[in-house]
Amino acid sequence: MKFKLNIDKTKEEQVEATLHSKGELAYKLEELVLGYAGEESITAYTEDDIKLLKFADIECVTVSNSKTYVIDTAGKQYRIKMRLYEISEVLPSYFIRINKSTIANRKRIERFSTVIYGSVDVVFKSGYRDYVSRRCFAEIKKELK
Repeated sequence: MKFKLNIDKTKEEQVEATLHSKGELAYKLEELVLGYAGEESITAYTEDDIKLLKFADIECVTVSNSKTYVIDTAGKQYRIKMRLYEISEVLPSYFIRINKSTIANRKRIERFSTVIYGSVDVVFKSGYRDYVSRRCFAEIKKELK
């Protein structure tokens, strides 16, 4: 498979793909392209509302009970209709993985806190906490140096 990206500010944006058959890849491409609103945002749901959240307003993306949730800067939880690996492909580079089921906005991390038995939690500016796996913490420490 080949990939080619042309950037030309004088032309209208257009996405074109040539595939052998309409399989899962075609559906994912279609969903990605048609779902892109031209902004850095994602559609999030509560029981009552549908909200467009900008990536900068997201503290973390986490999975709980096989469902993907977004925690915003106010600590409010929203459901999204993407899997963690799908959202990780569209998030900006300032989002980092902190454990197997959570991706965090590095700009919204307030501090790291040591808890019982030497494990580490991340504390976000909204007060939301999540644990950091040892493997991910080693990677984060390398980036911070």
